[in-house]
Amino acid sequence: MNAPLKTPRTPLHPVDPLFLNRWSSRAFATDAITETELLSLIEAARWAPSASNLQPWRFAYALRGDAGFAALAATLAAGNALWAPQAAALVAIASKETMLPAGAEAEVVNPAHAFDAGAAWVSLAYQAHHSGWVAHAMGGFDRVAAAEALHLPAGHVLHAVIAIGRRGDAAVLPEALQAREQPSQRLPLDRIATRGQFPA
Repeated sequence: MNAPLKTPRTPLHPVDPLFLNRWSSRAFATDAITETELLSLIEAARWAPSASNLQPWRFAYALRGDAGFAALAATLAAGNALWAPQAAALVAIASKETMLPAGAEAEVVNPAHAFDAGAAWVSLAYQAHHSGWVAHAMGGFDRVAAAEALHLPAGHVLHAVIAIGRRGDAAVLPEALQAREQPSQRLPLDRIATRGQFPA
Protein backbone atom coordinates (compact mmCIF):
# COMPACT_ATOMS: atom_id res chain seq x y z
CA MET A 1 0.00 0.00 0.00
CA ASN A 2 1.07 3.63 -0.51
CA ALA A 3 2.38 5.61 2.46
CA PRO A 4 0.06 7.97 4.40
CA LEU A 5 -0.31 11.45 2.98
CA LYS A 6 1.98 14.19 4.26
CA THR A 7 -0.78 16.68 3.39
CA PRO A 8 -3.99 14.99 4.52
CA ARG A 9 -7.26 15.55 2.72
CA THR A 10 -10.33 16.13 4.87
CA PRO A 11 -13.69 14.98 3.49
CA LEU A 12 -16.90 16.87 4.26
CA HIS A 13 -18.79 13.57 4.48
CA PRO A 14 -17.58 10.04 5.27
CA VAL A 15 -15.87 8.26 2.37
CA ASP A 16 -13.52 5.32 2.11
CA PRO A 17 -9.88 6.39 2.63
CA LEU A 18 -9.07 4.99 -0.82
CA PHE A 19 -10.68 8.07 -2.38
CA LEU A 20 -8.64 10.48 -0.28
CA ASN A 21 -5.26 8.78 -0.39
CA ARG A 22 -5.00 8.34 -4.16
CA TRP A 23 -3.21 11.21 -5.83
CA SER A 24 -1.19 11.80 -8.98
CA SER A 25 2.47 11.81 -8.01
CA ARG A 26 5.10 12.78 -10.57
CA ALA A 27 8.06 11.28 -8.72
CA PHE A 28 8.72 7.66 -9.61
CA ALA A 29 11.08 5.12 -8.09
CA THR A 30 13.17 2.93 -10.37
CA ASP A 31 11.04 -0.18 -9.74
CA ALA A 32 9.91 -2.04 -12.84
CA ILE A 33 6.40 -3.37 -13.34
CA THR A 34 5.79 -6.76 -14.89
CA GLU A 35 3.31 -7.19 -17.70
CA THR A 36 1.20 -9.37 -15.41
CA GLU A 37 1.10 -6.64 -12.75
CA LEU A 38 0.15 -4.04 -15.34
CA LEU A 39 -2.56 -6.22 -16.83
CA SER A 40 -4.06 -6.58 -13.36
CA LEU A 41 -4.64 -2.82 -13.37
CA ILE A 42 -6.16 -2.89 -16.85
CA GLU A 43 -8.30 -5.84 -15.75
CA ALA A 44 -9.92 -3.53 -13.20
CA ALA A 45 -10.66 -1.09 -16.02
CA ARG A 46 -12.25 -3.92 -18.00
CA TRP A 47 -14.91 -4.23 -15.29
CA ALA A 48 -15.86 -0.55 -15.27
CA PRO A 49 -19.53 0.44 -15.69
CA SER A 50 -20.51 0.91 -19.33
CA ALA A 51 -23.60 2.34 -21.03
CA SER A 52 -25.42 -0.52 -22.80
CA ASN A 53 -22.32 -2.59 -21.97
CA LEU A 54 -20.64 -1.30 -25.14
CA GLN A 55 -17.24 -1.08 -23.42
CA PRO A 56 -15.82 1.45 -25.91
CA TRP A 57 -12.51 1.87 -24.06
CA ARG A 58 -9.27 0.67 -25.62
CA PHE A 59 -5.76 0.56 -24.16
CA ALA A 60 -2.27 0.46 -25.66
CA TYR A 61 0.60 -0.06 -23.22
CA ALA A 62 4.37 -0.28 -23.13
CA LEU A 63 6.83 -1.15 -20.38
CA ARG A 64 9.95 0.95 -19.77
CA GLY A 65 12.61 -0.41 -22.09
CA ASP A 66 10.16 -1.27 -24.88
CA ALA A 67 10.58 0.54 -28.18
CA GLY A 68 6.93 1.49 -27.88
CA PHE A 69 7.62 3.17 -24.53
CA ALA A 70 10.18 5.49 -26.08
CA ALA A 71 7.89 6.21 -29.03
CA LEU A 72 4.99 7.13 -26.76
CA ALA A 73 7.19 9.15 -24.40
CA ALA A 74 8.36 11.16 -27.40
CA THR A 75 4.80 12.44 -27.91
CA LEU A 76 4.54 13.96 -24.42
CA ALA A 77 4.31 17.71 -23.90
CA ALA A 78 7.47 19.35 -22.59
CA GLY A 79 6.26 19.60 -18.99
CA ASN A 80 5.29 15.94 -18.84
CA ALA A 81 8.48 14.85 -20.57
CA LEU A 82 10.42 16.10 -17.53
CA TRP A 83 9.15 13.26 -15.33
CA ALA A 84 6.84 10.75 -17.04
CA PRO A 85 9.60 8.84 -18.91
CA GLN A 86 10.84 7.65 -15.49
CA ALA A 87 7.61 5.65 -15.02
CA ALA A 88 7.60 1.87 -15.19
CA ALA A 89 4.91 1.84 -17.89
CA LEU A 90 2.96 4.16 -20.15
CA VAL A 91 -0.63 3.37 -21.03
CA ALA A 92 -2.73 5.22 -23.61
CA ILE A 93 -6.51 5.18 -23.27
CA ALA A 94 -8.84 5.75 -26.20
CA SER A 95 -12.47 5.03 -26.98
CA LYS A 96 -14.53 4.07 -30.00
CA GLU A 97 -16.76 6.99 -30.95
CA THR A 98 -19.61 5.06 -32.55
CA MET A 99 -21.97 2.18 -31.82
CA LEU A 100 -24.29 -0.09 -33.78
CA PRO A 101 -27.79 0.04 -32.25
CA ALA A 102 -29.79 -3.18 -32.19
CA GLY A 103 -31.46 -3.73 -35.56
CA ALA A 104 -29.61 -0.84 -37.22
CA GLU A 105 -27.52 -1.16 -40.37
CA ALA A 106 -25.23 1.80 -39.78
CA GLU A 107 -23.26 2.95 -36.79
CA VAL A 108 -24.19 6.15 -34.98
CA VAL A 109 -22.35 8.34 -32.51
CA ASN A 110 -22.11 6.85 -29.03
CA PRO A 111 -22.69 9.87 -26.75
CA ALA A 112 -21.30 7.96 -23.76
CA HIS A 113 -17.97 6.79 -25.21
CA ALA A 114 -15.81 9.36 -23.41
CA PHE A 115 -17.84 9.04 -20.19
CA ASP A 116 -17.27 5.29 -20.22
CA ALA A 117 -13.56 5.71 -20.93
CA GLY A 118 -13.38 7.95 -17.87
CA ALA A 119 -15.00 5.21 -15.79
CA ALA A 120 -12.39 2.76 -17.06
CA TRP A 121 -9.56 5.15 -16.24
CA VAL A 122 -10.72 5.74 -12.67
CA SER A 123 -11.11 1.99 -12.16
CA LEU A 124 -7.50 1.52 -13.24
CA ALA A 125 -6.37 4.41 -11.05
CA TYR A 126 -7.94 3.07 -7.87
CA GLN A 127 -6.77 -0.49 -8.54
CA ALA A 128 -3.27 0.92 -9.01
CA HIS A 129 -3.43 2.75 -5.69
CA HIS A 130 -4.83 -0.32 -3.95
CA SER A 131 -1.90 -2.34 -5.33
CA GLY A 132 0.77 0.15 -4.29
CA TRP A 133 1.27 1.81 -7.67
CA VAL A 134 0.84 5.40 -8.82
CA ALA A 135 -1.21 6.06 -11.95
CA HIS A 136 -0.94 9.62 -13.29
CA ALA A 137 -3.07 10.49 -16.32
CA MET A 138 -1.82 13.20 -18.69
CA GLY A 139 -3.71 15.19 -21.29
CA GLY A 140 -0.56 16.96 -22.46
CA PHE A 141 0.69 15.00 -25.45
CA ASP A 142 0.70 15.22 -29.24
CA ARG A 143 -2.46 13.35 -30.20
CA VAL A 144 -1.60 13.13 -33.87
CA ALA A 145 1.87 11.71 -33.19
CA ALA A 146 0.55 9.34 -30.52
CA ALA A 147 -2.23 8.09 -32.79
CA GLU A 148 0.35 7.33 -35.47
CA ALA A 149 2.77 5.65 -33.06
CA LEU A 150 0.03 3.48 -31.58
CA HIS A 151 -1.78 2.68 -34.86
CA LEU A 152 -5.03 4.11 -33.48
CA PRO A 153 -7.92 2.68 -35.53
CA ALA A 154 -10.21 5.03 -37.43
CA GLY A 155 -13.25 6.10 -35.46
CA HIS A 156 -11.39 6.13 -32.15
CA VAL A 157 -10.22 9.11 -30.10
CA LEU A 158 -7.29 9.32 -27.67
CA HIS A 159 -8.03 10.71 -24.22
CA ALA A 160 -4.91 10.40 -22.09
CA VAL A 161 -1.52 8.82 -21.56
CA ILE A 162 -1.13 7.28 -18.10
CA ALA A 163 2.25 7.02 -16.36
CA ILE A 164 2.42 4.11 -13.90
CA GLY A 165 5.11 3.32 -11.35
CA ARG A 166 6.04 3.15 -7.69
CA ARG A 167 6.04 6.47 -5.89
CA GLY A 168 9.54 7.88 -5.54
CA ASP A 169 11.21 10.67 -3.61
CA ALA A 170 10.39 14.21 -4.72
CA ALA A 171 14.14 14.88 -4.94
CA VAL A 172 14.27 12.99 -8.25
CA LEU A 173 12.13 15.72 -9.85
CA PRO A 174 13.34 18.99 -11.33
CA GLU A 175 13.34 21.67 -8.62
CA ALA A 176 10.37 23.48 -10.18
CA LEU A 177 8.20 20.38 -9.75
CA GLN A 178 9.27 19.37 -6.25
CA ALA A 179 6.95 21.85 -4.52
CA ARG A 180 3.99 20.44 -6.45
CA GLU A 181 4.66 16.89 -5.25
CA GLN A 182 1.77 16.78 -2.82
CA PRO A 183 -1.93 15.92 -2.96
CA SER A 184 -4.20 18.52 -4.52
CA GLN A 185 -7.38 19.65 -2.81
CA ARG A 186 -10.92 19.77 -4.21
CA LEU A 187 -13.71 22.32 -4.53
CA PRO A 188 -16.21 22.51 -1.66
CA LEU A 189 -19.12 20.13 -2.10
CA ASP A 190 -21.67 22.95 -2.39
CA ARG A 191 -19.76 24.26 -5.41
CA ILE A 192 -20.35 21.05 -7.35
CA ALA A 193 -23.66 19.65 -6.05
CA THR A 194 -26.94 21.33 -5.12
CA ARG A 195 -30.40 19.94 -4.49
CA GLY A 196 -32.94 20.36 -7.28
CA GLN A 197 -30.73 22.03 -9.87
CA PHE A 198 -27.15 22.34 -10.97
CA PRO A 199 -24.89 24.79 -9.15
CA ALA A 200 -24.54 28.18 -10.82
